[in-house]
Order: sequence, then structure tokens, then C-alpha cells
Amino acid sequence: MGQSEINRKDSGAATYKRLFGYVIPFWKSFAISTLGYLMYAATEPLFATLIKNIIDILQAQNREKMLWLPVFFVGLIFVRGVGTFLGGFFLAKVGTSVVHKLRCDVFNKYAQLPTAYFDSHNSGQMMSVITYNVREVTEATTEAIRTFVREGLTALGLLIYLFYSDWKLSLVFLAIAPVIALMVSYVSKRLRRLSRLIQDSVGNMSHITSELVTGHRVVRSYGGKDYEKKRFLESSLDNSKQNLKLATTTAIHNPLLQLLIGCALSGLMYLTLFFMEKVSAGGFVGYLTAAFLLPKPIRQLSDANSIVQKGISAAQSLFEILDEEDEVDAGTYQTARARGLLEFENVSFSYPNSKDLALTNVSFKALPGQTIALVGASGGGKSTVTNLILRFYPHSQGRILLDGVEISDYQLSNLRAQIAMVTQQVTLFNDSVANNIAYGGLADAPLEKIQQAATRAYAGDFIDKLPQGLATEIGENGVKLSGGQKQRLAIARALLKDAPLLILDEATSALDTESERQIQKALKEVVQGRTSIIIAHRLSTIEHADLILVIDKGQIVERGTHQELIEKNGAYSRLYSVQFED
Repeated sequence: MGQSEINRKDSGAATYKRLFGYVIPFWKSFAISTLGYLMYAATEPLFATLIKNIIDILQAQNREKMLWLPVFFVGLIFVRGVGTFLGGFFLAKVGTSVVHKLRCDVFNKYAQLPTAYFDSHNSGQMMSVITYNVREVTEATTEAIRTFVREGLTALGLLIYLFYSDWKLSLVFLAIAPVIALMVSYVSKRLRRLSRLIQDSVGNMSHITSELVTGHRVVRSYGGKDYEKKRFLESSLDNSKQNLKLATTTAIHNPLLQLLIGCALSGLMYLTLFFMEKVSAGGFVGYLTAAFLLPKPIRQLSDANSIVQKGISAAQSLFEILDEEDEVDAGTYQTARARGLLEFENVSFSYPNSKDLALTNVSFKALPGQTIALVGASGGGKSTVTNLILRFYPHSQGRILLDGVEISDYQLSNLRAQIAMVTQQVTLFNDSVANNIAYGGLADAPLEKIQQAATRAYAGDFIDKLPQGLATEIGENGVKLSGGQKQRLAIARALLKDAPLLILDEATSALDTESERQIQKALKEVVQGRTSIIIAHRLSTIEHADLILVIDKGQIVERGTHQELIEKNGAYSRLYSVQFED
């Protein structure tokens, strides 16, 4: 059973206890808030006391005491107002701090999770956790806690007043307590389950929307609008259905709870007529006033319970993510700059949850400064080789060495600092051209070096034509640029990194012939002095490689230089002939 499955079975109390652990760093604000609500709660039974005294004073015709009643009343209102402010402000401060901490913890966790996690979870679900689920937790840690503290203390104060006035009569409320407890327990479990389904449906809607936004060109060109509309309609209907079930549960629960309390009050009112004969008129009215003030906080506690259950369900999904294992980083070896000697020794690998081997006994050596090309049909295992070099996935069979050191012994950040990578699917950010080239660890690079990297990647010409040059915003994933322009920015980013090991995964596939020719000239300069691993379908781009590996079904079926492989008249020769048969 996975960790997430275990977490789903955690009790609501355990989850809320863990969530409350986030409140501990802000205990001072929480204590002030509790004090404020304690002041608020104390005014409720005092109002009942005030009514009792008003009636008793009026009956006694004590004019002197009457003069103090307005002062006492205004004092109660003032104390109630101060308590409300202290409770509301400081609890809001705690709530926003907790939510901020949770949101940052989840985002930071995303940054630490292994690649396999992203492979098995869609982006819409992951984004909805930070947006929708965190909002649910916000309400559970602000509105719900405010209600529980304020109304809970109010209900407690009123019960204390009732038991102090006549504890025998007040036992009526204890008689219905077990029934209320059973009802709340059942409803809580149902609300948590429905809330989980609602969160999943919101994630699904987010995912469908994200796919439509990012893939709108494909959707339109292939006539997929109706299909996407249908997908979203079904997802939205499912969300509406679950929300209606949740609303129905709450709508039935509240009246039933009020009916139980009403029965208790009617019984209490009947009994007081017979058993409170010796009590003054003021005491009688004060007792009934306190009793009839009690349903309001209980009703609000019931409403808050539904918010808490939704918050618990949302918190469980957050904690599931926080409990996931981080990307493995047990290595301690570090080097300022590797020489670039890369070796694969009998490496076999299969992806998580797959029984088939993606690589089988792969062995090769790339000397410092050499260019190694990987060619073959799609799905043969070429990209898997680069994924293992970067430790996106851990290998368990065989060894991968960089400068004679097993890559799993490297500190992960230090290993990746030795590698620059350009992939076929270019990732750019909604930022300036300069910030996209000098991304992440390159952010402090001087403008002169950024311009130099852009020029060497043959991106300088089109950058100069942009409205603000390097400062031009390029939109989400570089939407304002052509495919070739985006790829040249990615190459410029790799050039700026100046790592001893360079990985080019179909780096020139999106370029036109002229741009490709320019990039090839740049790459001939770039590969000097560094080890280069090039994945290419266009065989013309790797004719000058020091070693070409032909990979098929996870195995190296041929190896040699371009001329040697042509003379062999094998798999490489056939691939070459197909591309250049004209």
C-alpha cells in the first residue's frame, strides 16, 4: 500500500491535528485571538444575567440599581466588540500565515519530487491542489476555527450558566448529546468523502482547461472544439452533482439538528413551569433566555463542521503530496568542473510500473571532448540514455560513470551543474528574452555574456528586431516566437551555462535549413573541449560525430563512425539511405 493510500485512511482528527501543527509557530496570535473570543463568549451568559437583574430590580422597585443597568449594558457591548476584533483580526493573521506556509510547502515539494511523480499525475490536478484545495484549507483554518472558538466558548458559557442555575433541569441537554454526536460523526464522514470527489472533479476541470489553452491550435485545426466542450461539460456536471450531494447533506443535517435541540428546549420549558416555582421571575426568565440563546451557537457549530470536513479533505490531499518521497539525492561527491569522461557499463533500466526494459546492457564510453551521436527509431531508448545521465530516473543495474565516479555518488545539484541540455520540446517562461537565456543558476550572468551566447546561437539577428531586444517579454512558453527562434534561445541558454557535458536531444529539429546550417556551425565551436551527446533523426547533422551508436529496442545494435557504419551496410546505412534516397 502506497503512502498516499495510507494517508487517505487517516482519521479527520489526525489530519486536523497535523494541520493545527502549522498554527504552533503563531501561537501568540492564536492565544490573543482565543482571549478575544473568550471575552465575546462571556458576554452571552452575562446578557442572560442582565435580563434576570432587570426583571428582579423592576419588581423590587430599586431605582438606585436601575441607574447602573444602562452602564452595565454598554459595558457588555464594548467588551463584546473588543473581543470580536481581537478574535477576528488575530485569527485571520494566523489563518493567512498557515495557508501561506502550506502553499509554499506544497510548491517547494513539487520542486523536489522525482520525475516519475510528474509522469503519473496530470498538471491540472497538481495546480488545483495549490489553488482550490488550499482555499478550502484557508476556510477551515480561519472561518471554521473562528466559529468553533467563538461559538464553542459561547455554548460552553451558556451551559455553565444553565447548570449553575439548575443542574437537574439542564440534564435534558445531556440526554440528547449522544444522538447529536452520532449524527455529526456520520455527516462528517460523508462530507469528507464528497469533498474529496469535488476536489478531484475540480482538478479534472483544471486539467481539461489547461489542455485546451495550451493546445488550442491543435484543437481548432483538428476540429476538436466539440470534443473538448463535451469533456468539460461531463466534468462540470460531475462537479455539480457532487456539490449538490454535499449541499443536500448539509441541508438535511441542519434542520434535523435544530429539531433535536427544539425538542430538548420544549421539554426544558415544560419542566421549568413545574420545577422552578421557588425561583424569582428574573431567574426564571434569565434561565429560559440562556436556554433559547443556546441553539444559535450550536447551529453555527454545525455549519462550521461542514467547512472543517471540506478543509480536512483538502488538507489530506496536501499532506499526501508533502509525504511523497523526494527525488533521491544521497550522493556527496562534488567537483568544480568535470573533465567530461562519460561511461555506461552494462546499464539496464525499466521505467516505473513497466515490466519491459527500456535499456538492456548498454555500454559505451565518451572521452572528454568527444561527440557521441545516438540514432535509431523513435521509442528505441535514446532519450532514456539522457534521462539517466541527468538522474531524472535512478538506474539500478549497471554503472554510469562521470570522470570515473558513479553518478549516483554525485550531489544531485553538482551533477546537473556539469550538464547543459537542449531538448526537442523547448521550455520557455513568460519573461524577457534575457531572463529566459540566463535562467535559474545563470540569473547573475552579465548582459555581455548573455548577448554573446545569443550571438553564438545565431539568435542575435531576430532578437535585435524584437520591440525591446533582450528585454522583450515572449509570452507563455515563448508563444510570440517561432519554433526555430525558441530552439535557438534554448541553445543560447545551454551555451551560457558552458557545462563540460552537452546533451542535444533533437536540438535542431524545429529549424529551417538555413537556420540549421548556422546552428551546426555554432555547435562545431561549442562542442570543442566538452563531451557532447547528440540525439538526432536528421543523420546529416551527426556525420562528423566521433562515435555513432545505433539504438534499437533498448540495445546498441551498431557502433562506429559515419563512414564505418555506411561501409557495414547495416541498420545505420539503411536509415541513411531512406533519408537521402533522392
